[in-house]
Amino acid sequence: MSIPSEIAGLIERLNQEFNEIEREATDGLALTTTILERFPNNFTALQLLASLKTALFFAEASRNRIPNLQEDISLSEVTAKETVKEAAESLATQLVRVLETKTEVSGVKNRLEKLQ
Repeated sequence: MSIPSEIAGLIERLNQEFNEIEREATDGLALTTTILERFPNNFTALQLLASLKTALFFAEASRNRIPNLQEDISLSEVTAKETVKEAAESLATQLVRVLETKTEVSGVKNRLEKLQ
């Protein structure tokens, strides 16, 4: 079974959001590094650093789950509609988490820019 266009669209959107999270978090890490070089014991900067690293880990782990989901859909023949429905629900839920993470990363980056 091929990947339905609705699922492919969700996957494409997720990948775009993962890219944005990675870009923002990487920028934030650079800012954090600069702050920590000047103030190595800055607890707030350390917390923000941990938050950004967690966001990067989340994005990577979530992105790595997508090929398994695509494979499940491709291999499914008996209950194709049910598999596609479950995949769509899973991806939609994942998109909500990704958007929340993206918002958090943007907030962290903004806080770091203000600390500069």
